[in-house]
Formats: sequence, C-alpha cells, structure tokens
Amino acid sequence: MNTLEWTEIIKQKALDLGFHKVGIANANSPFNDAAMTHLKTWLSLGYHADMAWMTNPKRFHVRDCMSQVKSVICVALNYYTPHQHPEGNEYGKISRYGWGRDYHKVIHKKLKAFSQWLEDQENSVKTRYYADTGPIQDKVWAQRAGIGWIAKNSNLITREYGSWVFLGEILTNLSLIPDKPHTEHCGTCRRCLDACPTEAIPQPFMVDANRCIAYHTIENKAETLPEAIASHLEGWVAGCDICQEVCPWNQRFAQETDIEDFQPYPGNIAPKLTDLANITPEAWDNRFRASALRRIKMEGFRRNARANLDK
Repeated sequence: MNTLEWTEIIKQKALDLGFHKVGIANANSPFNDAAMTHLKTWLSLGYHADMAWMTNPKRFHVRDCMSQVKSVICVALNYYTPHQHPEGNEYGKISRYGWGRDYHKVIHKKLKAFSQWLEDQENSVKTRYYADTGPIQDKVWAQRAGIGWIAKNSNLITREYGSWVFLGEILTNLSLIPDKPHTEHCGTCRRCLDACPTEAIPQPFMVDANRCIAYHTIENKAETLPEAIASHLEGWVAGCDICQEVCPWNQRFAQETDIEDFQPYPGNIAPKLTDLANITPEAWDNRFRASALRRIKMEGFRRNARANLDK
C-alpha cells in the first residue's frame, strides 16, 4: 500500500469513528505561519493571566511531546445545538461547550479508539493523542492541517461548522501526505472585537484573559470577581460565547451536531441565577455530573451567579 492510499484510509477511519473533520500536517515542515512568535508575544504581554500551564516550553516544539513524531492527524467534532438562551435577567448563561456531556470524555474515547486502530495496523506504529489536555497548540495544528483558520477572537473557524467545534490531535511516527494549511477568512470584519463587553480582544487575534469573561467565570478561583468583569457579565456564569455568537460564519453555517452526548442537560440552557447562587453540594453534583463545568466548582458557580444578581 502506498502512502497516498494509507493516508486516505486513515482519514476515512476518522470519519467512520464519528469525527466531522480530519486533516494531516507534517510535523517537521518549516511552517511560515508565525505561530511561535505569536505565542511568545501573547505570553510576554501577560495575556495568559495566571494560566501558568500555557508557558510550558513543549508548546513551541511538538517533538518535545513525542520525539518520533512525523505527522499530526487533526480532527474536529461539531458540538452545536440550535437552542438559544432565554430572555430575562433572572437567567444565567452557560457557554454552549458545557451544555452536554464533558467533551473530554467524548473526544478522548474516539481518539483512543483511533490510536488503537492505528497501532494495530503495524507493530512499528506509535501514537499519542491530545484533546485540550496537553502542551499542544490545538488551533495552530488544526490550521496547518487544513481544518480551519484561527479567527480574530482566537477561535478556530471551519467553513462547515463555524467555530462550534472541539479539536483533537494524534501524533504519530507515520509519514503521511499532509493537507494544505487553511487560509484566513475573517477579512475586515471586527464584530467579535466590537461586541466584547470587557474589550478582551484588544487587537485582532489577541485575547487578553485578564479581561475575558470566560476566563474569569471558569479559571479565576478568587472569592470575588474584579469589578470591571462583574459589572459586564450580562448573565454569564460559565464561559462566554459573545464573540462566537456575533461571528458571521457561525450565524450562516452552524448546523446541529449528530452527537447525542452534546445535547444539553436539563437546566443548562436556562438556569435561574437565584438557584445557582444558592446551589447545594448535592444539587451541584447531580446537575453537573459528567460535565466539563465541574472545573468551575460549586463555589465558582455561586460566586458567578451572585455577581450577576448584585449588579
């Protein structure tokens, strides 16, 4: 079997496993996308806030994650469901990514099966997979593999699904035929920059976590939120989708996922702020079981809900 045939078989296997997009990048190609310079600049500006894991030097060299890597197989899962947040100040808003089952569990299961299948084809095949769980620049490699392009709000946009996708990668020692890197298609649009209530996108392609609602409602573990954030929450208690909701690509091309696990759990579309502000340990555990939102912890939900109620 030649390399082209093997590459096509691997791509088809990814689709058969339920991934919605797949692309391949040459791990040793001298990419001219300035990704490393961009990351260094972002870190030097302190835009990562207290997310110390973003400074891991392995992010700069994929070979530090797997010394034998020759190809990076990138995949994407569409998670969009057409439900909308209700009107009314009494409701909290949860980011779409957290409406259903924890995406780590869903995508890791598929990546594990994909990796195992690859290794079963030949004893010499080595793999290592990631999905928002290691020092891999997911969006950079997805763009290099032709999955989509990194937008001005730093999300990856695909032509077929907008930016409502989860990303994953398999590093492998297989030499495969790479796809053409995706070109950028944001043009002169700046809707995401203008719509952000906290001005967390000070310039295109640069998001300042210190000013980002998503960062503060998820990663900030302080007892209280900064006033500059709390006064502009607009109902958000877990993440924030404003910059995605205003994106023309999302408005035109979003389509409902076929993955049942991503359908919203009861109560995640229209949670009452008063309920979240006073949620009990038992209620929190039941409500967010098998959810990526468990990262926020019960105290975080209470804090975020109360910050909205106190405005």
